Amino acid sequence: TSAARPTSSGELESIGAVGCLARRIEPDLARLQPDLVIHEWGVPGAAIAAHRAGIPGIWHGFGRMFPEGIGLELPTRNLDAPGRPHLDICPPSLQDKQFVATQDRIELRPVPYSEPGALPAWVSRRSSRPLIYLTLGTAFGTPELLTMVIQGLARLDLRIVVAAGRVPPKQLGEGPDNVTVQAWVPQADLLRHVDVVVHHGGSGTTLGALSVGAPQLLLPQGADQFANAEAVSAAGAGLVLLPDALSTNAIAEHTHKLLPHRGDAVHLDAARGIAEEIARMPSPDQVARRLPEYAARE
Repeated sequence: TSAARPTSSGELESIGAVGCLARRIEPDLARLQPDLVIHEWGVPGAAIAAHRAGIPGIWHGFGRMFPEGIGLELPTRNLDAPGRPHLDICPPSLQDKQFVATQDRIELRPVPYSEPGALPAWVSRRSSRPLIYLTLGTAFGTPELLTMVIQGLARLDLRIVVAAGRVPPKQLGEGPDNVTVQAWVPQADLLRHVDVVVHHGGSGTTLGALSVGAPQLLLPQGADQFANAEAVSAAGAGLVLLPDALSTNAIAEHTHKLLPHRGDAVHLDAARGIAEEIARMPSPDQVARRLPEYAARE
């Protein structure tokens, strides 16, 4: 297979991987003979295989259209599977403007989901102290970074829940009494209770926080996180601290600014406005009922 304008050995390796995945999927498509294939942005090989088999397909986005150079092939430039519509879970006000203007989009409301689990018993209790949720996702958290962010947040009179991800909680040491550290939390349930989300800027957490109208402090580390952080900040729904600006003082100061009863409500109002936009987007059930019409295309 091929891609547009390969310029490096790394890009050529990516192209080869896409072609390999396409060849692996083709026998399954021949056996199953589906009427429609829905394939995520991150698996262009599925799009190519469906196109070669003459099966209509739909790209499924995972957030804002990601920028070039993060190790993924842009689905808008795949010459082997052109012109396919996109299930777009990003609210239009945050989506890449070029993508909105040029692509066939099917708006789909992002619905936060997590496996059932237990929240700390005190989370849902009313308190005068705001609740902060801290996560750096599953790939970018380190003991050093998490410890620094916790120390910054602990300077404020807050209740803090930390999802440590791949970092064993014991590596973070003994924290203050107002900090609860767990390896994993049912994020979708927790988000309904939080006042501010402090996180890495991954698409799932970004959209989850926006869905409940929670202001965000974004600490992007890589991948699509810088683009997500820029979009949220531009919309007024959060603040950003880039890696070279991180410190315990900056964490405390920026989080304080996001607490409406301690500063102003501008970020909260912006976040709630985007939550209302998300609520107006078609639900998964509504979109699923439309899928048969796309099966007739190609």
